[in-house]
Amino acid sequence: MASLPSSLPFRPGASKGGWSRARTNHPIAEALPCGELRVISKSAAGATELKATEIRIEAYGDPRQLAPAAVSLPDPQKGQVLVRQTAIGVNFIDCYHRRGVFPLPALPGAIGVEAVGVVVATGPEVAGISVGDRVGYAGPPIGSYASARLLPARSLARLPDDIDDRTAAALMLKGMTAHMIFTRVRPLRSGDSVLVHAAAGGLGILLAQWARAKGARVIGTVSTEAKAEIARAAGCDEVIFYKRQDFVEETRRLTGGQGVDIVCEGIGGATLERSLDCLKPFGTAINLGQIGEPLSAVNLASLGPQRSLSVAVPGVFAHLRTLADLQAGVDEMLALVRSGVLTPRIGLELPLNDANEAHRALEAGETTGAIVLVPAAEFGA
Repeated sequence: MASLPSSLPFRPGASKGGWSRARTNHPIAEALPCGELRVISKSAAGATELKATEIRIEAYGDPRQLAPAAVSLPDPQKGQVLVRQTAIGVNFIDCYHRRGVFPLPALPGAIGVEAVGVVVATGPEVAGISVGDRVGYAGPPIGSYASARLLPARSLARLPDDIDDRTAAALMLKGMTAHMIFTRVRPLRSGDSVLVHAAAGGLGILLAQWARAKGARVIGTVSTEAKAEIARAAGCDEVIFYKRQDFVEETRRLTGGQGVDIVCEGIGGATLERSLDCLKPFGTAINLGQIGEPLSAVNLASLGPQRSLSVAVPGVFAHLRTLADLQAGVDEMLALVRSGVLTPRIGLELPLNDANEAHRALEAGETTGAIVLVPAAEFGA
């Protein structure tokens, strides 16, 4: 690993202007391939400008809108840290942002809401995080598809050394979503039955593993035999091939006509509506996204009182409202990884600059497990 270049205005361990940089295994600026993170100039005021690669869109649309752009990063300000990112998670919410379903704050703009990396500089009044710390985040501000970025220190959870970067990136948002569902929205009880749609996806695998470990019976929906094998390995007791089987009829058949206690789905529209017919009395349908169709209005009369059903549309960012919430959730989730309860599967790893291919494959249903983007300096490491 190269040492800090002589053009930097700060020597390792020195400080100036209220912020600091230190020598670590992840130097702040190097002669990296493709200019992933490098010093580009020194301003008249003495500050150093750093250039990073960011994947952004100029307009809403299909995956071809995603393109790399060079961005200049100013010095960290009060409460900020500079993070050199090593692995970035891809999620369906990124597709919603790209398509304009959930508009970005401004265009052009970057997308992405989770990543892990190493702190390489801190601004004034930053406590609890130091240069060299490994950190991760899941949530705003949007813009994680980048080789480096400035972030509020209050949005970062510290990561232990025994969890590698790619595993952590595959877990931050999806793992926190599973944590939200099974600790806050509908805690699992032994003997529960759970229907997991898209059970071979990054989130579906974690939900199946978590539910099975808690003693629940897990039924998963998949599209292919290959995905069925992955779902079974994750803990699904039975699988339903939704392209050739009616998932409502099959769920009823598999449960002897009783239905399940919980349905987890991220498709929306008719899938959510039909999932209500899979529930037993006092069952809960949990919507986690609108991959297929927007959410429609739910007729409250259709939920009860005879059926006595509940519908939840939770948001993981609300679940992670404070740093304490995020750190506690990350610690609990990673403890489940260490114990073997959760084993995230990374089905596709691509260079950061190939984010458009990641989106294409995700929306085409070609992927299993999590998708991770890796900046050029880290790819293949």
